[in-house]
Amino acid sequence: VQLVEFGGGLVQSGGSLRLSCAASRSINLFYPMGWYRQAPEKQRELVAVFTSGSSTTYADSVKGRFTISRDNAKNTLYLQMNSLQPEDTAVYYCNVRFTGRIYWGPGTQVTVSS
Repeated sequence: VQLVEFGGGLVQSGGSLRLSCAASRSINLFYPMGWYRQAPEKQRELVAVFTSGSSTTYADSVKGRFTISRDNAKNTLYLQMNSLQPEDTAVYYCNVRFTGRIYWGPGTQVTVSS
């Protein structure tokens, strides 16, 4: 399984970005599948994840601002990020656990200026 993230960039505080994660194969059975992020000198942390079916889990810090979604027909996972803050600055990674293995994308940089 190969994962590639798109959509990162530089945005001002209060702005929005939409991240995409394209998978090399069908994601119909990809659970859990979600987004993590890693800020400089910090540990990688969960942002949002599909746990099963349409069930999702969000980090407290992004609840109400970020929305995870998926399009199984396009083999793509999304993360809509609104009301971005400087503390959201990080490299964002797509992640999936499938057939006992964990797969990561290379990440996409999100920088939020104040």
